[in-house]
Amino acid sequence: MINRRLGHCLITACAVSLAACSSPGTRVVLLPQEDGTPSAVVVQTKGGDKTLAQPYARAQAAGGASGPPVVDQADPANLRKANSTLFDMAPPKAQRYTLYFEVGGSTLAAASQQNLEHLLTAAGARNGGDILVSGHTDTTGSPPQNDVLSLQRASQVRDMLVERGFPAKRIEAVGRGSRELAMPTGPNVDEPLNRRVTVVVR
Repeated sequence: MINRRLGHCLITACAVSLAACSSPGTRVVLLPQEDGTPSAVVVQTKGGDKTLAQPYARAQAAGGASGPPVVDQADPANLRKANSTLFDMAPPKAQRYTLYFEVGGSTLAAASQQNLEHLLTAAGARNGGDILVSGHTDTTGSPPQNDVLSLQRASQVRDMLVERGFPAKRIEAVGRGSRELAMPTGPNVDEPLNRRVTVVVR
């Protein structure tokens, strides 16, 4: 059994394996996150557990094995070469955009207009993809006010995407208020870098 913890992993049984195996069994390879954040996966067998926490760490367990999985480090180049078809089938990497807003409202800053056009083009080019829109504020205003304003900003960008024909059901818009500052500040600080919407097209 495999228990994922924040993991981005490649899991294979040898019958439909990444690479040919001489005997039935299971192989798990932990792939690096796109943004470089740490990840891990726990591989459980009847004989014990092993945690993979480094990119390209690999656990192998033979069918019916009574001991814990055997862990080693896969070579990235060899892994991709041996399993090129599977890697080619992977979806394109997520694209990230940041749009900035004028102080105290949901008016898009003029400098972000061009980035908005890039975003709209990228979204339209991904058939079947989805989009996460997260609104943020600076630390001026009260927390409840900032929660409302951040959601307004995210909703405005979502509406722009819908107007361009992107299906509304594939867009998630959330407001994060001032809880995730791009530029850490104290309270009541007017910081343009924090008045933003981040958009992930995936």
